[in-house]
Amino acid sequence: MLKMEIRTRKSLEQVVQRLKSFFGKGGLGLDIKDETPVCLTFEGGGGYVIATLCEDGGGTRVDLVTQEWDYQVKEFSSRLG
Repeated sequence: MLKMEIRTRKSLEQVVQRLKSFFGKGGLGLDIKDETPVCLTFEGGGGYVIATLCEDGGGTRVDLVTQEWDYQVKEFSSRLG
C-alpha cells in the first residue's frame, strides 16, 4: 500500500479530469466505483486507487492511497505538476 500527498496549482475540477483520464477509461481502464465532488475510487486489476481532493490556497491538495498501482500513482503524481 502506498499513500501520497500532492499539491498542485491546478483547480479541483482540472485534477478530477486528469484523474479520470489517467486511471479511468481511455487510460489504465480502472472502473470508477465511487465518485463525489472531492473523492474518487478506482478499482481494477486486483487493486484500487483512492483520491481525496481539497482546495488549498489557489490550488488543490490530492491525497492518494493505492494498493497494486504504486508505480502508476507515482507516475500520475510526477505528471500532475
